[in-house]
Amino acid sequence: MLASAVVSNRLNSPRGTLSQPSAYALSAAIIAAALFASATPSPLYETYSRLWGFSSVVLTLVYATYAIGVLAALLLAGRVSDDVGRRPVLVIALGALLVSTALYVFADSVIWLFAARGVQGLATGLALGTASAGLLDFHPRQDAEAVGLTNGVVSAAGLGLGALASSASVQLLPAPRVLPYVFVFVLFAVTFIGVLRMPEPVASRSRPRLTPQRPHVPASARQPFLVAALAVVSAYSIGSFFFALGPELSSRVFGTDNHLVNGMSLFLLAGVGSVSQLLYGRRAAWLGASAGSVLLAAGVVVIVVSAATESATALIVGSVVGGAGFGLAFLGSLRALSAAIPPEHRAGVMSAFFLAAYAALSVPAVIAGLAVGPLGLQTTFEILGSVVTALALLVAALAWRARPATVSR
Repeated sequence: MLASAVVSNRLNSPRGTLSQPSAYALSAAIIAAALFASATPSPLYETYSRLWGFSSVVLTLVYATYAIGVLAALLLAGRVSDDVGRRPVLVIALGALLVSTALYVFADSVIWLFAARGVQGLATGLALGTASAGLLDFHPRQDAEAVGLTNGVVSAAGLGLGALASSASVQLLPAPRVLPYVFVFVLFAVTFIGVLRMPEPVASRSRPRLTPQRPHVPASARQPFLVAALAVVSAYSIGSFFFALGPELSSRVFGTDNHLVNGMSLFLLAGVGSVSQLLYGRRAAWLGASAGSVLLAAGVVVIVVSAATESATALIVGSVVGGAGFGLAFLGSLRALSAAIPPEHRAGVMSAFFLAAYAALSVPAVIAGLAVGPLGLQTTFEILGSVVTALALLVAALAWRARPATVSR
């Protein structure tokens, strides 16, 4: 109650600024918009490759540029909003996201793609850690469970809707290399205007540190952080495979080059993940992380079977089961972590969490893109799927062991 009153007083702002609930909703919208935008270029890569004549290796390097940008931002500036405040960092991040979106619109060679992806990666890394810390700052009751649910739902929804909207634009609308980015530009413009009116929750300011920083997690949060980091690595790794290999797998099993059909597997994975979190609600965090990881492992196995048998049914079932596991594992682990983060370390810990998440969302995709040529689609899925399955089962065991003592009696 006292913490809630202190935060409420701190966020009492002059007229014209957003209310605390509106600032909370805006923080969630920034996370969703950043992940929506990160998925938007994926259905267009085949078009770019055909138009500008670059190889799959170059395409993998374009994806790697985005990943390097995200990871660099999280390593260099992951804690900077704890020092200078949330609003200044979000203004810079959203301004850079607007610039990167404009670069996509005017792109006329692969060099533009490298530039757009690099700027987008840096800006996304800044935005995710800061907006996630903002969720904890702006929640009226500082409710870690509600914050974890919000973060999980909007993250999964942003990824899934971004892939679906872009696939639909490519397949159904004119100017596919422009219209998806116009929509993304509008999203970022609206959130940018909102941030200008956002109250500042960081009371004390210090000089920002823009030097490479080892991600710091305070001792009180290390155990839940370990489980959360491993859970998000296993969950986001399967999303990474879908970004890199999903269109090729869908094209094989469904026997079509329709972009909308080929984007459905990623949408199913992320969409079911979002819905499963809403349905799970406020049940025990350890149970969500443990059961979700088991479901995730099962879903990955079925997806590997779909790659081996070219079964559309197996791909759909694997995407649904894996999506449910993705959502529950992400929600349970993130909720446990959110409850353990001291207020003064929020941005730093959340940036470390997203560092693990984006490493998982990017590195496996780069590996898969390089491996699928010499090894083939089936073997690549079998090898990487086995790693993800083993990791998910490890998370399930760790989360089960971390359950409260009263449950185990």
